[in-house]
This record gives sequence, C-alpha cells and structure tokens, in this order.
Amino acid sequence: MFNQLMKFFGGGEWPSENDKFNQLEVAVAALLVEAARMGDRFDEAERRVIERILSRSYQLSSDATVQLVTAAEDIDVGSTQLFPFTHVIAERMTPQQRVGVIEMLWETVYADGSLSPDDDALIRQVAGLIYVSDRDRGEARLRVMRRLGV
Repeated sequence: MFNQLMKFFGGGEWPSENDKFNQLEVAVAALLVEAARMGDRFDEAERRVIERILSRSYQLSSDATVQLVTAAEDIDVGSTQLFPFTHVIAERMTPQQRVGVIEMLWETVYADGSLSPDDDALIRQVAGLIYVSDRDRGEARLRVMRRLGV
C-alpha cells in the first residue's frame, strides 16, 4: 500500500479501493501528522491523540489505526505539499465533514497543551484549501478548546 501511495504523491494514481485504507482516511491522517509535526517534534502524546481521533472517526481497530498513522507518517515525509491531501477532502466530504476535519486538526495541535503560530497558520491554510470559512474554523477551535478544557 505504501508504495502505491508514494506513487500517487510522485504523480501516479491513488491506491485502489481494495487497499487497506481508503484515500480519504489517508488524506486526513496525513494532515493530522503534518499538524503534529509543526512543533518540530512528533511525540507519543500527539501520536495517541491522532490514533484516538482516527479510530473514533473511522471505526478502526487499534492495529489498523497504528498502521494508518505509520503510513501517514511515511507519506508525509515524502510530500512537500498539502494539496494532494486537501483536494481529496474538499472533493469527497460534505461541508460539515470538512469542519470536522478542522476540529481534528485543532485537537491534534492542542495535544501538547499549546498553540504555536505555525499550528494556527497550518490550520488556517488547510481550512482555506478545503473551503471551511474563518467563522467555522474559529467555532471549531472553540468547541475543541471547551472539550479539552484548554
């Protein structure tokens, strides 16, 4: 699966629907990993948050969740753009689901208890690319902050 995903990011095609994870799951996971890496480190707390988010969102087993995060880490290392990920999300998700992705991103960046300017800039950029308004992005942030007690 990983080789097929890397082929896509090199200009090839997405993996077929028979692959273990679908394109949307991989795109979301890759964005979450990118958000976690914004602080120059990707620690175990952030990894656990991402695994919990993906498991909850896609009803994955713990083994499948770990494999998805690992694949997203590998893909993210090889990718220099957000567009391949955000394009799939914008194309295949409803507006409400896209706001849900922004909430996932907020939850990921707050895993370490703080928000850096780079974190905020990434979420602002992703929100624009997946057509989530500033208002919806801000409201998503407030919901996550209340939920996490930040």
